[in-house]
Amino acid sequence: MHDEALHGAGLGLRRELIPALVAGKPEAISFYEVAPENWMDMGGAKGKAFRALTERTPLVCHGLSLSLGGPTPLDEVFLRRLGSFLDLHGVPLYTEHLSYCSDDGHLYDLMPIPFTSEAVRYVAQRIRQTQDILGRHIAVENASFYTKSPVDEMSELEFVTAVLEEADCWLHLDVNNVYVNSVNHRYDAREFLRGVPADRVVYMHMAGHYQESDDLLVDTHGAAVIDPVWDLLDFTYREIGVHPTLLERDFNIPPLADLVIEVARIASLQQRYLPASTHDDVINTAARS
Repeated sequence: MHDEALHGAGLGLRRELIPALVAGKPEAISFYEVAPENWMDMGGAKGKAFRALTERTPLVCHGLSLSLGGPTPLDEVFLRRLGSFLDLHGVPLYTEHLSYCSDDGHLYDLMPIPFTSEAVRYVAQRIRQTQDILGRHIAVENASFYTKSPVDEMSELEFVTAVLEEADCWLHLDVNNVYVNSVNHRYDAREFLRGVPADRVVYMHMAGHYQESDDLLVDTHGAAVIDPVWDLLDFTYREIGVHPTLLERDFNIPPLADLVIEVARIASLQQRYLPASTHDDVINTAARS
């Protein structure tokens, strides 16, 4: 277990980056993030290299397959294996998407949950069950979505806030997702962020996206972060506070040196608004309990 609180700017740990990171971690990178599903059964040379990295640098886990909004029961066997993985690698924070990815089988995509009171109660109960099994608070990430449900009873912000309160969990705030949704669904991203329950935010994401048209953005994590999203991160730190923030890059991955430029830019923005949020210490304390 890492004694220091999670802080600073991080980078998503992709296998193709491991040789360069083993050779020497750039100073700008304060932590890594992985999808635990991709690493839980990793052995051999790659498993040893992964373990060597996590022994020196804090690790966050961001899940892909729990399907918090899905219709099938939570996979308790997976959750117990996950808990062992989190303990083994001293992971201070586990987050999942506020979406679903299963319907009697894996859908290989993240689908939006209808914004209804029934869905709030259903998802919150599954988050509480997850927290009980893991013995820790988790954070849920606001998701990008491309169509609105005809049964919606509330706004995206109202839904997210209601889930956080009902489940008593934390918020993993994806700044790029706020920007993408604000363009696709024509709302003011800054007004959305002003309404976010700041006391629930513990972690943030930054990423690039693909512009399909003037009014359609696709959250791909396959490009550099654009200036309007950087501006929105600056606004977020000013309004909500500084929290550990990760650069996501899952496709079209450039050399490590190029990614570090963006990670360093996150760290530079954080310096403008320090001291960091006290939630950084909350995460670390909760991980030990």
